[in-house]
Amino acid sequence: MTVTDWTASELSALRRAYASGTTRVSYDGKSVDYGTAEDLLARIRTIERAVVGTDRPLPVAGLAGFVRGDK
Repeated sequence: MTVTDWTASELSALRRAYASGTTRVSYDGKSVDYGTAEDLLARIRTIERAVVGTDRPLPVAGLAGFVRGDK
């Protein structure tokens, strides 16, 4: 699949479905039933990575650390 195989309406529909807690997505006259919310999220991430490209990774959360200088 190439980036042009995905549409903005598909990505938008996937995001709406995930936000509403459903796994059935309809867009452009098509209907897809994803088995779990994780499957749906994986599809969203796949499309986002393809659109963003491999040169720019998706944001990653991390934990900040600090040290007091008096110990």
